[in-house]
Amino acid sequence: MSKDHDAMPITILDNLHSSGAGYDMIRYIGLPDIFGTESDTMLYFMGKNLARRFEIESISDIVYVYEKLGWGHLELVKEKKKELIFQLMADSVVCRLTAPLDTEFRLEAGFLAESIERVKERSCECREEIHKKIHQIEFTVIYTD
Repeated sequence: MSKDHDAMPITILDNLHSSGAGYDMIRYIGLPDIFGTESDTMLYFMGKNLARRFEIESISDIVYVYEKLGWGHLELVKEKKKELIFQLMADSVVCRLTAPLDTEFRLEAGFLAESIERVKERSCECREEIHKKIHQIEFTVIYTD
């Protein structure tokens, strides 16, 4: 993390509230217009950078942040030797998947990758799979060390 920024407690999110529509317009229209073909990569690294700003010490902290940011309910469903599998579900996920926008979950994937690196103290990356029919996102965090 940059020396210019102190880590923030995750409880700072208790003081923030937004309906989300403005955020969605920036995320799904504004940022892709600016980033172009690099949008997915930039969002992934924005998620990683955002995770570095919070004091995250456990998977329950990650779940808390996801809910507070309006990303949905994150649940660890399987833990293997070289990977962790999470599911993301919520009304907000359903709304995003049924919206007439190109939705993605790269920001959330980057945030999860960096957060797990910090909690497990292992290098990793995260990929996401969108299951539109059941309105669920599956994140697979793969240890790379």
